[in-house]
Amino acid sequence: MLSDVELLALFLRTGTPGQNVMALAQRFFASQLARESAMENPQVTRHYLQSLLARLEREIFMVLFLDNQHRVLAAQKMFSGSINSVEVHPREIVREALKVNAAALILAHNHPSGMAEPSRADRDVTRKVSEACQLLDIRLLDHLVIRSWRICLVC
Repeated sequence: MLSDVELLALFLRTGTPGQNVMALAQRFFASQLARESAMENPQVTRHYLQSLLARLEREIFMVLFLDNQHRVLAAQKMFSGSINSVEVHPREIVREALKVNAAALILAHNHPSGMAEPSRADRDVTRKVSEACQLLDIRLLDHLVIRSWRICLVC
């Protein structure tokens, strides 16, 4: 099954000088997410995160930093791990949120090991990040686990 990014790349057929067709297709989804509220159009958010994380061989923990209207200020791959774990530091997430003046966050990570359900460690990370964010009045809106072409909610 092809991702939306891969399907778009097929339609585009070719990239531009210095940029291959897959990078061009990914920039389309990123720009679409930047124009819309991440929470008003969760399907665009899901497609964007899937295009970045679904086929990776290692766990990657990503954060979408949002403004008060839930528009994306920044999307950052914060931590990289192994096939079945990633070490997450809430302090670094909060530090980056303060840098970009984020009002809200969406957390996401992939499960390349094949497990679609959030683990106990996933729930613990969600709780720790949420507690750290609450101290600074930053809202944690969601934590998505991405596996292949399915997602499940941790929160």
